[in-house]
Amino acid sequence: MIENLKVVKATYDLYIAGEDGKEELMERATEETPLVWCQGEHMMLPAFEAQMAGKAEGETFDFVLKAADAYGEYIQEGLMELPKKMFFNGDGEFDAERVYVGAIVPMNTVDGQIVKAQVCEVTEDKVTIDLNHPYAGEDLHFTGRILEIRDVTEGELKAIRNPHHCGKCHGQCNDCEKGDCNGEHCSDCGKA
Repeated sequence: MIENLKVVKATYDLYIAGEDGKEELMERATEETPLVWCQGEHMMLPAFEAQMAGKAEGETFDFVLKAADAYGEYIQEGLMELPKKMFFNGDGEFDAERVYVGAIVPMNTVDGQIVKAQVCEVTEDKVTIDLNHPYAGEDLHFTGRILEIRDVTEGELKAIRNPHHCGKCHGQCNDCEKGDCNGEHCSDCGKA
């Protein structure tokens, strides 16, 4: 049964209402590439975890999360025009390989946090980005099936709860005693 500190694998289809009012498939996780999360560890939307709590292996699900319980309402202030020079590369030129309409780019907030923004428009001197989640303002319809439920391992829990790893090894570097290599021993992060 799904409860806190259980690792869950599931298939799912995610639908949102299209412009014509019919549901449109937006995401899919299959048996070959399932969704995997640890219940109660803030890996999924709280309302999603609430819907999944108590379900058993093999059980199917079909529910809708209202926008307010998913990614919130669309906020117009999240749409911003920024000077194009903010997107110059190290050579002092606009980084057209990474910054184009539809691209997701990392942005730093004033307090140093990194958030993802979608590029909406690129003009001669401006780049318009959208800080809203792509599903902001949308009700999310999930259908799927629970494939597996098991206890989380100590190593997995350390990796989930450790925000200070290098970002490449997910805190599971084999050379690390604490599950936190900080890039010192991780061959994947280039800091070895």
